[in-house]
Amino acid sequence: MIDETELRRKIVDFAGSFHRRGVTHGSSGNISARLDDGGLVMTPTGSSFGTLDAGRLSRLDADGNHIGGDRPTKEIPLHRAFYASRPGTGAVVHLHSPFATAFSMLSDVDPGDALPPLTPYSIMLLGKVRLLPYFRPGSPAIGEAIAALAGSAKAVLLANHGPIVVGRTLEDAVNAMEELEATARLFFLTRDCGARRLTLAQVEELAANHGAA
Repeated sequence: MIDETELRRKIVDFAGSFHRRGVTHGSSGNISARLDDGGLVMTPTGSSFGTLDAGRLSRLDADGNHIGGDRPTKEIPLHRAFYASRPGTGAVVHLHSPFATAFSMLSDVDPGDALPPLTPYSIMLLGKVRLLPYFRPGSPAIGEAIAALAGSAKAVLLANHGPIVVGRTLEDAVNAMEELEATARLFFLTRDCGARRLTLAQVEELAANHGAA
């Protein structure tokens, strides 16, 4: 059984941590988590991760209707698309984190496997990260593009916008998002140094033994 009060506290705590460390800024980013009844607890529109109130988080029913708390984020379509297309998803984290967002702006990224294999942990926690085209924030087209992936991706980058990561639990999704941002940061730190990347054989071994579910 999921304790809604505890889940709300965790959302506030994780969001506050992101904000204090500069992983998100202003009123950017949104987090949702699914409850036992299929409904969602979600960060409200226009809210800062640094000042969230657990009691005012948005509450949606299983059909996506707003039934409590402040008005929810306009990015509902992307959240609901992930829950619908990836059974077992318990939380969705969407940020405008600086390094992952900067990475989403690069023109020479493989849309089907965007993130370079720099360490084992991105393969273990994220699998293949997809790069989706640019869409207007809040556009239903974002949800349609995620639905078209048919549950094949745990993490995506929205071009010129930012990353989205899902997990079976809120902790799962937060840890995977941290890994995505860290890997993007490592890319920029090492891109001009001739850094060694994991080989295809090493990536395949990791995916077979520890790949992201």
